[in-house]
Amino acid sequence: MNDKYEAVIGLEVHAQLLTESKAFCGCSTKFGNAPNSNVCPICLGHPGVLPVLNKKVIEYTIKMGLATNCTINQRSTFARKNYFYPDLPKGYQISQYEEPICGKGHITVNLSDSTEKRIGITRIHMEEDAGKLIHDQGFETLVDVNRCGVPLMEIVSEPDMRSAEEAYQYLSKIKQLVQYLEICDGNMEEGSLRCDANVSVRLKGAKEFGIKREIKNMNSFRNVERAINFEIERQIEIIEDGGTITQQTLLWDADLNEAFPMRSKEEAHDYKYFPEPDLLPVIVDEKWKTEIERYLPELPENRKNRMSVTYKLPKYDAELLTQSKPIADYYEKVISVTDDYKTASNWVMTDILKVLNEGKIDIKDFPVAAEDLGELINLISDGTISGKIAKEIFPVMVVEKKKASVIVKEKNLLQISDAGEIEKIVNQTLEKSTSEVEMYLDGKEKVFGFFVGQIMKQTQGKANPKLVNELLREKLEALKNKITK
Repeated sequence: MNDKYEAVIGLEVHAQLLTESKAFCGCSTKFGNAPNSNVCPICLGHPGVLPVLNKKVIEYTIKMGLATNCTINQRSTFARKNYFYPDLPKGYQISQYEEPICGKGHITVNLSDSTEKRIGITRIHMEEDAGKLIHDQGFETLVDVNRCGVPLMEIVSEPDMRSAEEAYQYLSKIKQLVQYLEICDGNMEEGSLRCDANVSVRLKGAKEFGIKREIKNMNSFRNVERAINFEIERQIEIIEDGGTITQQTLLWDADLNEAFPMRSKEEAHDYKYFPEPDLLPVIVDEKWKTEIERYLPELPENRKNRMSVTYKLPKYDAELLTQSKPIADYYEKVISVTDDYKTASNWVMTDILKVLNEGKIDIKDFPVAAEDLGELINLISDGTISGKIAKEIFPVMVVEKKKASVIVKEKNLLQISDAGEIEKIVNQTLEKSTSEVEMYLDGKEKVFGFFVGQIMKQTQGKANPKLVNELLREKLEALKNKITK
């Protein structure tokens, strides 16, 4: 049935900007403070108060516009989006409507089939957040207005996505960009990154869009993907059964994996937008825009390409390392003390990420400093310790927060690289393993690994593996030649 239809998906992403104060007043934006403590007459909408625009809100939004190839409009204006809801004390939300700060742009996402998809951006505009209704404390609904006036940036995509996977990758890219720009932490669970999806279906080849439904309350990337897939399948089923799609706003229930109607979908004119009389137009001249552009960080795509070329990393490594700016920063600090780029990449992608995922911690809270990991890699490279010993040292570094060199000295873990000492152990191993030696001489060369294992076991993993392999093969080849003669 899905071969007959195609989905049309657009996303509206709200990103809470990382300013210390709100969009139009000096109240704190800190998450987790006591309910109704981050408030003042301005964000509570008391009569006679006047909003003052936070300059950083403008600059952060322009940064996102530049990073997504948007037109930065020289003039933009604010509007009052009027609607009644208990968590909106003013009775309107300050937003932008007819004249947003950023016009059309685009981003490119990578899909699982190794293709790229360009997704258009309609606009990016500034607005303030509303409060929060709390329904899970007894039989009453409580209102927390701490978030009223918190600055948001809304990124509206074109309806260019055709699958839940494309929507997932687009949202991931948006999150990656806001984190690289350091303008939003991207935390969906805390609500600092929120996404609404507009979904419709149509027959393949049709030019007209179908009736769309908006899905809200998706608090994770996987829920966005699941909700969109659910709605696509439901709309196809309704059409195939002879029904018609009605325009609705739906709420996603992650526990039931279903979306339920919340209300019939309003059109823009139902909100009754009016010009905001208390705020002047925002004028962004070329000088200001150029100044903001000059301080943009290296964006993920550029960083990925640079790391791939400069450090000769495989495309996969560079892609994974640059998914997160803090991880990429950590990696580049590691290689500031070691030139073994690929080994450093392997350690970060496997050992480091494993600890982060299992402990559910951020790299900023990881106990092993990047420079200390670089030192560990150097100890392997210069033959001081073996790779096996390094794997034993690493967990100790994580738990005890000690440098690798200190642990090596404390536990006497120096690698044995004395050829005479290793040769002696090789000879002893071959003398004790007569049946395995005969198997090797009969052509069963897989038994070679058995000898290596025995030697490493006898030396507690300290023997230089390269030297072990060389001397062992030399001894076995000598025995083979002796038999041949």
